Amino acid sequence: MRRGRILLLLVLIVVIGLVVLYLAFTQFGGGAPSVISTPEASRQVYYAAQNVPQGTEITAEMLATFSLPVENVAEVMFEAGEEANLVGQTARFTLDQGTLITSSMVGSGPGDLSGPAWALQVPPGMVAVSVPTNRLATSAYGINDGARVNVNVCMTFVDLDPAYQTVLPNYVSAVNDIFFPPESQPIISIVPTTLEDPSRQGRTELDPTFQKPIYVVPSEPQRPRLVCQIVLQNVTVMNLGNFPLQLQAAAQPQDPAAAAQAPTQAEQSPDIITLMVSPQDSISLNYFVYSGAVLTMTLRNPNDSSRVDAQSATLTSILTQYNISLPSKLPYGQQPRLDFLAPPLLPNDIIEAQPQQQ
Repeated sequence: MRRGRILLLLVLIVVIGLVVLYLAFTQFGGGAPSVISTPEASRQVYYAAQNVPQGTEITAEMLATFSLPVENVAEVMFEAGEEANLVGQTARFTLDQGTLITSSMVGSGPGDLSGPAWALQVPPGMVAVSVPTNRLATSAYGINDGARVNVNVCMTFVDLDPAYQTVLPNYVSAVNDIFFPPESQPIISIVPTTLEDPSRQGRTELDPTFQKPIYVVPSEPQRPRLVCQIVLQNVTVMNLGNFPLQLQAAAQPQDPAAAAQAPTQAEQSPDIITLMVSPQDSISLNYFVYSGAVLTMTLRNPNDSSRVDAQSATLTSILTQYNISLPSKLPYGQQPRLDFLAPPLLPNDIIEAQPQQQ
């Protein structure tokens, strides 16, 4: 009985304490609890709603917005309400559809771009270099802007006289006679020849039949030796053909009739290609071009970044690699005589004469 009274007393004390705390809180706590403000969860930022070519003036129709968490919004982005700062700007780069636009991607106009607009396509540390090309060297024009290619080069080599730096054999006077004095070295008697009919330097050989020395000279000039190799791999094509001469076209108005008769750049066959390479590779390409080497581009898969350790192609390596046998000397042969291999003439290689305008 006594224990029940004690428990009842404890319950009353607890209830009275809670009532006192409630009254104290309502009296001195400032009334209703204050509402804690939460920060904004996301913001609207602008992106390219369509493809925007480099150098194009941005319009409102090219833009759209999407929500981005506040912690991911940077100062260089354009938020909703800043459309006036973006419309009328010039795209420094080609903006693909869906690209989030930042301040570094746009400029106030052509004057804000340092140099030509396409110079911004060249990555830092790289340069753009142009080399001559044709339909065969560009995979039948399957290689175009933005393609990834390998660059092959073919060169010819000859033996030179180190002192004269001229092609061997040297020109010498003609041999008049060869005789062998007793117990001495052979003596060769030579006579001068004219510059119009010089004699080439030869060598002395022993005739196997008569056992007499003869002086042998080459029947033709030295034949160059051909070698081909991959010199550059996974190179980006910046442009196939000429870049547009916009400033020149604006400064020099053309006759509409002449402009209609002249073929456009798209109708002409490109004869030049611009590659983005390292400065050292650009020097090598210049050497190949001015040394008369032949350059060929081979198309790569853009997702393939592998590199191969290719071996140079020479006459010896070709015969060995593909197991090519040398033809035997037979008592019969082809007729008519075949001295050169002529490639077949393709229909696209035939240039038809255009009728002259009266």
